[in-house]
Amino acid sequence: MLNAADLRVGQEFSAVVVEDLTRTQLVMYAGASGDYNPLHTDEVYATRVAGYRTVFAHGMLTMGMAGRMLTDLVGVDALLAFGGRFRSQVWPGDTLTVTATVTEADTEGGTAELDVVVRNATGEPVFTGYARTRCATS
Repeated sequence: MLNAADLRVGQEFSAVVVEDLTRTQLVMYAGASGDYNPLHTDEVYATRVAGYRTVFAHGMLTMGMAGRMLTDLVGVDALLAFGGRFRSQVWPGDTLTVTATVTEADTEGGTAELDVVVRNATGEPVFTGYARTRCATS
């Protein structure tokens, strides 16, 4: 758990959550989530029918990886809210880095607000969002 007194607005926490995302990981996520949309697993459908360059990751896979970074940072029980917006596709081969930036630290209330950004290897944001976490106050 983070300590609110140790946090500063603008402070960043960052972690690589996947290196070289594989098609196998996309298929595994489809099976785990029950989301079998062929855009994520069927190369012929994604390219010839839908017109994409290849299959791409489920948005919720990207958000789930960001959520895992946050729970690793603050603890499962301390994460109070998490949400965001999908900005761009995540492709096989992508490496994703999550950065959580402190936007507010309430030392009296014991909470912190974070901006969350997931970027691919070229620095393009693929997910942007927010998180609120409980913090220790001593």
